Amino acid sequence: MSTSDAEILFVDDDRTILELVREYLAEVGYRVDVVDNGMQALEWIKAQPYAIVFTDIKMPDIDGLELLSAIKEYRPETEVIIVTGHGSMESAIKAMKFGSYDYLQKPFKLNVLKIIIDRILDARRLKQERIVLKTPIQERHRYEGLVGISFRMQGIYDTIDRIRLTGANVLIEGESGTGKELTAHVIHRMSDRREKPFVAVACKSLFKAGAINGQGERLRNVLQSAEEGTLFLDDICELTESAQGLLAQLWQDDAAARPSGARSGARLVAATNRIVKEALAKGALHTDLHACLSDVFIQMPPLRDRKEDICLLINHFLDQFNAKGGKKVLAVAPEAMDYLLSYGWPGNVIQLENVIERAFALGVELVIHIDDLPPEIKTAGEIARMH
Repeated sequence: MSTSDAEILFVDDDRTILELVREYLAEVGYRVDVVDNGMQALEWIKAQPYAIVFTDIKMPDIDGLELLSAIKEYRPETEVIIVTGHGSMESAIKAMKFGSYDYLQKPFKLNVLKIIIDRILDARRLKQERIVLKTPIQERHRYEGLVGISFRMQGIYDTIDRIRLTGANVLIEGESGTGKELTAHVIHRMSDRREKPFVAVACKSLFKAGAINGQGERLRNVLQSAEEGTLFLDDICELTESAQGLLAQLWQDDAAARPSGARSGARLVAATNRIVKEALAKGALHTDLHACLSDVFIQMPPLRDRKEDICLLINHFLDQFNAKGGKKVLAVAPEAMDYLLSYGWPGNVIQLENVIERAFALGVELVIHIDDLPPEIKTAGEIARMH
């Protein structure tokens, strides 16, 4: 990639800095666009593939971390450098977690920009020229319907990749709202069973309280309902111990009855919001059923443990609700984003989605501000500020 081919974008609300950067980078041979607000920057980024984006972290409309996450969603190949006059180790670590290539503190010397740009472009050039003998693990910001750049989510993507063409059963553990059923759908869509049925069963409502008669027939019908597709058993620990034992026996008998090498009915994917080890110890999860399900174990992380994914998820939900038409909401104000990033998210990803949907329902236009957030998040944010 020659310097003339490299499109660079510099985003800062200080027009003096923009003019200095524009003149300097043009002088050393780079094609550069400059813009003084994050909203316009996001529109330009969607419209064309910039190789490198420098962005201020504190801007009046879109927080630099939110812009970084949006770039990584729309243009994952673009390298982003956070530039800030509010430098701290905490914000540097946060920027790197969100996918920033580097972190530059104001005031900076203009020649440092050239050093960073040359380093990025040299690395790209070497990567293009190198003969790749082994495909490296790809860092992804989304995987089908799953969204996240965090280490924990990358591990889940890799696990689904590894099992996609196997018949392995899967047990998914995670708190309510972490995306267990969505993960089951993704496992199905990425498998060679994708053309077969996906059947979701809520174990909590499968049997009436105390019902024993007819359990065997009901469970057999459930197993057969997905044919050779995927049977998703939600809240598996809500089945009684006897029903779990019977389900395991039916599954094993069905597998044993099939000819050698034949596919053994539906793939089982089960989910629980309990900690599996504790559920086994307390008898809430039958050991025989656990043996059937434990080919692969996936643990969905709570949102409080993957906060670097919050901006990415917000952009994802904004796109979803904007696509439905009506009023447009393009971003979250920096002050409101601080509240969202500091919140504990007991309801996890589903709660975050509900917060964004609520803003649309309230008729918010263009930008979500603190006053547009639910009371519990505003209260928690105000307490966090006091401390």
